[in-house]
Amino acid sequence: MRVLVTGANGFVGSALVDELLARGRLEVVGTVRRASKNAKCELFETGNLGASTDWGNALEGVDSVIHLAGRAHVLGDTSAERVNEFERVNVDATVTLAKASVQAGVKRFVFVSSIGVNGAETNGVPFAESSDPCPAADYALSKLEAERQLQATLTGTDVELVIVRPPLVYAGHAPGNFRRLLNLVSTGFPLPFGRVRNARTMIALENLVDLLICCIDHPRAANELFLCADNEALSLPEMVRLLAEGMGHKARLLPVPVFLLYLLSAILNKRSVLDQLFGSLVINNQKARKLLGWSPVVDAKSALTAAGRDYMILKKERSE
Repeated sequence: MRVLVTGANGFVGSALVDELLARGRLEVVGTVRRASKNAKCELFETGNLGASTDWGNALEGVDSVIHLAGRAHVLGDTSAERVNEFERVNVDATVTLAKASVQAGVKRFVFVSSIGVNGAETNGVPFAESSDPCPAADYALSKLEAERQLQATLTGTDVELVIVRPPLVYAGHAPGNFRRLLNLVSTGFPLPFGRVRNARTMIALENLVDLLICCIDHPRAANELFLCADNEALSLPEMVRLLAEGMGHKARLLPVPVFLLYLLSAILNKRSVLDQLFGSLVINNQKARKLLGWSPVVDAKSALTAAGRDYMILKKERSE
């Protein structure tokens, strides 16, 4: 089997390529915006993604596609510019890839979407595959539109579509918001999170990679949607304690009333940051477990402790 991984040099893509190669039963190729010298598999340059992207050479002989490439954050002056960029990269380029996959005889197309399609927060009822979409951000809106256009494009063809919606993906070298949390915990400073009582489900990088590999050829994954997550939902204080443990120190959490933190965030115009930290987002991952027989390869507590440890190792290596 020949598998194409788009975004092969990204945070998830590079881990996925490594694991596919380690398992040794698949031929792996990848696409990247610009090729690097230290490629682990055959790579094809795409340049900036859009409706005119030429996927032909990368798809030659490919049986399955795992589409990770996309735009998560766009620097722009206006909301319109940001929306247009999401549309171009996350929707137009994805549909072009799907059409090219049909022409190339691809058997399965695994699309990595986002839990943001379901919404930004749960209020007592975990998200499940049956939950109505309720995207709250431009990025999530673009992912939902991509899902819908993929279904329209691939229905009636020989290409099986699998959609996977992950939450925040974490590891010691994770980018984005998780990196910011790692940086914060590593300072050892007292943090005002002692009274936060939320519950958040994330997914360890190893767990997401394992599920994506499962979705490549599992017969029962065909034309299905999966919400993926670790088994455990943890509070922000629990996450901080586990990360700190991995970093080799004890977390100091101050019992600051949450309403005071929200008041401060409003003054500083940082309300969205606190919503992400303090809000609850819980995912029911039972469909993947029951239908595919999949289960996370690592538990959340062990993975968070390992993330803290790996972060400190990487930090030390960078300073040497």
